Amino acid sequence: MSGLGDAFPSEVVGEGYRAGDGWVVSAHGELDQDTLTPLEEALTAAAGRHRLVVLDAASITFGDSSFLNLLLRMHHTTALRVAAPGEQLRRLFAVTGADTVLSVHPSVEDAVAA
Repeated sequence: MSGLGDAFPSEVVGEGYRAGDGWVVSAHGELDQDTLTPLEEALTAAAGRHRLVVLDAASITFGDSSFLNLLLRMHHTTALRVAAPGEQLRRLFAVTGADTVLSVHPSVEDAVAA
């Protein structure tokens, strides 16, 4: 196994990789209560090994309240940064006020450097 991403093959979690002092977890597609478990496992594993976890959200097309709940829980357990969220996620964060709590950045590079 070459990295954390290898341990979580799924339709919603891509390959994870080291970036600076942290670990990037990429996710894609629709994230809701039925598809969220692999992402939760990948983020939890990354948080156990790295002080910084970046979620590359560029390819996430939908996130519901269970997805938002996961991000808020992870925010309280590790240094979580969300990178490159699309319009739907930015709207979700703004409507719920999560954008005032979560660390959201325009790119993975910006998130790692913050």
